[in-house]
Amino acid sequence: MVKAEVKNLNFSYGEKQVLKNVSMPIYDNKITALIGPSGCGKTTLLRCFNRMHDLYKGAKYDGQILLHPDEVNILARDIDPMEVRMRIGMVFQKPNPFPKSIYENVVYGLKVRGIKRRSFLQERCEQSLQAAGLWGEVKDRLNSGAQMLSGGQQQRLCIARALAVEPELLLLDEPTSALDPISTSHIEDLIVDLKKTVTIVIVTHNLHQAARVSDRTAFMYLGDLIEFDETSKMFTTPSDKRTENYITGRFG
Repeated sequence: MVKAEVKNLNFSYGEKQVLKNVSMPIYDNKITALIGPSGCGKTTLLRCFNRMHDLYKGAKYDGQILLHPDEVNILARDIDPMEVRMRIGMVFQKPNPFPKSIYENVVYGLKVRGIKRRSFLQERCEQSLQAAGLWGEVKDRLNSGAQMLSGGQQQRLCIARALAVEPELLLLDEPTSALDPISTSHIEDLIVDLKKTVTIVIVTHNLHQAARVSDRTAFMYLGDLIEFDETSKMFTTPSDKRTENYITGRFG
């Protein structure tokens, strides 16, 4: 089943076109990896999904990103970007917990939505930390500052924060690039487990990571979507020579 669909998407910053007529499906409860050399447009595409570019002057979208089953075009001008960001969570390259307690970090999005019932907030906090594999490590210090956590724990906290509002899509922008190998392994295991409950799109420079965690992969180059296929097929028998050259390390 298709959860979201990118259709003929162009994106520009001022006069510079960054994405060129990109079309691809995002499958429900699957992990889709976006790969390609630096500057190819993969992070730009990821940020289109929750309208992050609206924060910058001169950004221009042309095309559609449809969310199914209601077929809402999240790029439409009459769609509130804040509503989009409630439906689509995002975790960034560097852990960015708020300067608040662990508890307040997790329930922040719920409070923004106007939810105040403490029993519900406590329940969602525990559920989200459980889902992010962090509950056992922090359950006795929920009122402690989030900055006291290790880098890997902070990133899992950011994932818990994103999960608390029950997003339909979870966007991960190189979520392990700032972490050590052990923390990276924990996050990768977590990502694979999370696809049972949420659809995931991940940007990664690590081809081994893409091969390990994703179900489907999109290879981008100079703003174009060159190839989109099942990960196992793309990494063994890619259809395009440029994909083969990138995967085998001939460029990028």
